[in-house]
Amino acid sequence: MFQAIAHELRLFFVAVQFLTRVPVPRWVGFEPAWLNDCVRYFPLVGVGIGAFASVAWWLAFMLWPPTVAVILSMAATLWLTGGFHEDGLSDTVDALGGAVSRERALLIMKDSRLGAYGAMALVVMLGLKASTLVGLARYGPWLPVLALLWAHTISRAAAVVLMRTLPYGGDVAHAKAKPLATTVSGTALWVSLMWGLVVTLAIGAAVPSVVMAIALLLGVLACGFVTVVCGRWFWRRLGGYTGDTLGATQQFTEVAALLAWLAVFNQQAVLLR
Repeated sequence: MFQAIAHELRLFFVAVQFLTRVPVPRWVGFEPAWLNDCVRYFPLVGVGIGAFASVAWWLAFMLWPPTVAVILSMAATLWLTGGFHEDGLSDTVDALGGAVSRERALLIMKDSRLGAYGAMALVVMLGLKASTLVGLARYGPWLPVLALLWAHTISRAAAVVLMRTLPYGGDVAHAKAKPLATTVSGTALWVSLMWGLVVTLAIGAAVPSVVMAIALLLGVLACGFVTVVCGRWFWRRLGGYTGDTLGATQQFTEVAALLAWLAVFNQQAVLLR
């Protein structure tokens, strides 16, 4: 029993180490196969990242206007993750933004230089995140807190869904994390979805209102739709996913979740006028 708990704790710390810059205890150790198993904790790590972003937002909001607080919160998140997912987004859009072959697209993903498509994608994505969070803040400073927690969690669950449903589409021999190039188990998928469900139910219980329930439901539908679109895109162009496309999926679904929430609260405000 103790060994099983210790192993799960190791997997969680491996997920933390993989997705963030947070140092982990030395006793955790490392086995390549753990990278494949640790994906079940990606959404839980997302909870931590969302909490970090929320704390940064709240502290900054106490001193500065919402726009400044949002930018500082995003900067804190970028620092915590090292821009890991944003890098995947830019590489993916650089590679798949033009009409190039699969082989050429994979070469572009390996190129460390930032191209025009990737730069435009980063500007648009970061701008959407910032403006959406500022919009949510109009309805209460607590709303960006919940939105950040939920979006960071559910978006990482979306990445695990693609890992389970798609084959690896890159060059396995040169994969950034070779164990991730294998099929994710059904158990890992369901555990990752469970974390998303737990956070969703917790937010619904914390704010028991029809508007929040609709926001959560629309957010799930939006993230599900975007995940399917990304999956079809990556399958058609690459024959599966790569590490970079998982980062892009996380970014796309995170923004989709925030936009869905803002749409619901905006419509509520319109109806109450």
